[in-house]
Amino acid sequence: MALNAGNVTQNAVFLNLPYDHGFRSLYVAYIVGLVCLGFEPRVTLGLPDGIRRLDKILEEIQGCRYSIHDLSRVGLDRKPPYATPRFNMPFELGLAVTWAKLNPAMHSWFVFEAKPYRVQKSLSDLNGSDPHIHHGQVQGVMRELCNAFVRPGNQPTVPETMIAYTAVCRQLTTIMADAGAQSIFEARAFRDLCFVAKGITEKVQSRG
Repeated sequence: MALNAGNVTQNAVFLNLPYDHGFRSLYVAYIVGLVCLGFEPRVTLGLPDGIRRLDKILEEIQGCRYSIHDLSRVGLDRKPPYATPRFNMPFELGLAVTWAKLNPAMHSWFVFEAKPYRVQKSLSDLNGSDPHIHHGQVQGVMRELCNAFVRPGNQPTVPETMIAYTAVCRQLTTIMADAGAQSIFEARAFRDLCFVAKGITEKVQSRG
């Protein structure tokens, strides 16, 4: 797929995250935090039928100026039929690293982790690249998002992002009900979550 800088959405951030109940709070934190910082989060939920998933993921990475890859889920998934590690997150990181290497002006990637120094063992090829350590906490995600995306002008503080996060969490039940969703990890729920996060963020920042 041939792209030029005009095809890249400059405020779009591709999120490479695990979709499971234990990650729910951090998933919401990434979305709210990025919206607070003025970015457009993008995920792989609801990929259109008829398009090979890998091709669509690569298109999403190529169309976003940034990507975030959370590698904190390195343990075994013990669901049947076999206990297996998760390879999707590091695999998608590899796609982003390659794309950024070939097109450094069009893409930048960030690695987030829960534990210091673990990624040096789980993915030693990344040695020399400093991961953002969030310690598995919502406030840690907000802090590291603010560290990753330092931009000119006024930026929201970590406490402001936490206020927005708390307000969005109060709306999650309504968001899921309106979307008819059984899980927060559904395409319509994601869209509505971003919409609600934007509205709440504007209110929080207007008070400041």
